[in-house]
Amino acid sequence: MGEKEKGKCFRKIKKEGRKMWLIAGLGNPEKKYNGTRHNAGFAVIDALLEMLGGKGLESTKFHGAFTKLRIGTEEVVILKPLTYMNLSGDSIAPMANFYKIPAEQVLVVSDEISLSPGSIRIRKKGSAGGHNGLKSIIARLGTEDFPRIRLGVGEKREREDLAAHVLGHFEKEDEKRMEEAYTDAAKACICTVTEGIEKAMNLYNKKI
Repeated sequence: MGEKEKGKCFRKIKKEGRKMWLIAGLGNPEKKYNGTRHNAGFAVIDALLEMLGGKGLESTKFHGAFTKLRIGTEEVVILKPLTYMNLSGDSIAPMANFYKIPAEQVLVVSDEISLSPGSIRIRKKGSAGGHNGLKSIIARLGTEDFPRIRLGVGEKREREDLAAHVLGHFEKEDEKRMEEAYTDAAKACICTVTEGIEKAMNLYNKKI
């Protein structure tokens, strides 16, 4: 699909009614984790908020920083869990329950080590794939049936510790790719809400 069609997806507003969504980007809350591989989800939330007019996450509830706004006609909660990665479900599940958001409208954005930096994989549902943040969300929601956008951050080196890898920063040559991926993933969030997950998959799934 070309950039022109992607633009149409970004601009189009559905008119057949409203439904609330929760878009949650995963990461760790301390400043020292900014820009790390594991905080790719937080970076997408930052890009999304900028795209939607620069509104910040001015409220806190259920161990998370969040805001409520509209994307087109849809009411959306945008959330960064502040629980640290492995307990992400302790923020997302109560938030979804409070606003009566069904699992199929809980869109989770996370990092993915099995994909090369800059790649994007969008799915309607699926397993945790070894990701502790997703494991927590699945356990607390009681289902794997929620959409997710996973950003490639690259595999660890042969003798590198996995925790050190995901908590480390990107190589310089990968930084530009990741900035582009954050922007595309933010657009994919908007497209999912306004046009549906299938459209977002067709436009924004990419393998590098």
